[in-house]
Amino acid sequence: MSSVAFLFPGQGAQHVGMGKTIAERYPAARALYQAANEILGYDLSRLCFEGPAQELDATVISQPAIFVTSLAALEMLRAESPEIVAQCAYTAGLSLGEYPALVFAGALSFEQGLRVVQQRGQAMQDAANATPSGMVSILLLETPQVEMLCKEASSAGAIQIANYLCPGNIVVSGEAAACRRIVELAEKAGGRSATLAVAGAFHTPIMHPADQRLAAALANVEVRQPALPVVSNVDAAVPASAAEIKDKLVRQVVSPVLWEASMRKLLDLGVDRFYEIGPGKVLRGLLKRIDRKADCQSVNDS
Repeated sequence: MSSVAFLFPGQGAQHVGMGKTIAERYPAARALYQAANEILGYDLSRLCFEGPAQELDATVISQPAIFVTSLAALEMLRAESPEIVAQCAYTAGLSLGEYPALVFAGALSFEQGLRVVQQRGQAMQDAANATPSGMVSILLLETPQVEMLCKEASSAGAIQIANYLCPGNIVVSGEAAACRRIVELAEKAGGRSATLAVAGAFHTPIMHPADQRLAAALANVEVRQPALPVVSNVDAAVPASAAEIKDKLVRQVVSPVLWEASMRKLLDLGVDRFYEIGPGKVLRGLLKRIDRKADCQSVNDS
């Protein structure tokens, strides 16, 4: 029997104009942006629809923006193909994307999720500002090779693997000098690299104390048992309780994202149809690198 999973993108998927058409066409989506504007205290919809890109790309803005836009795309799917939403058996999200996944699964309300994401974005922005750092995507090399490169580049500063995305695409995070060094090393090793447009070394201990600030924010939030399984980034497993969900969300800030393992978990559970819900098509591309036979459709307005 066919099994469906919804995937939600993470930071970096944002682009000016995202969600605009959806909000114009679907009242439920438009209502999410209106509610977000009131909750956040600024015009998030204008930044999503009109930019400027420099402001939208800031961590403190892009995280709420992707969260809301992903759930707006979900409302479009709910209006156009309610049977697909009803068939969804599993969900997961890349880093930030885990929050709209949890809202869809019923573990968090929209308002709770947005408020936590706002605080998460600010805490991670502050941690990034405290230590000049960044992220680099290493292409065409496999995990053991990238681990060796991190070890060699660590002479210039702290650096480690942050995202295990798919075969031949591994993201490292570290101090600025170490990131520059690993770019040189990757090219000498026959790989390619791409410096990511993010504020800092996400998913490493450099993000302390953002994890503790997130823990404090989550302490005041009611997390309910999800109505369907949400695969966690931290260990590619389904949390057994609401308390475990909170714990893994906190750990996620300073721990590597196990995206490839999460997708293989869903494939092992029998998922044969995936929907990437939200801006961009990154997750669809990653899934094809993990299993080229996987059926993944994008749900967005681009």
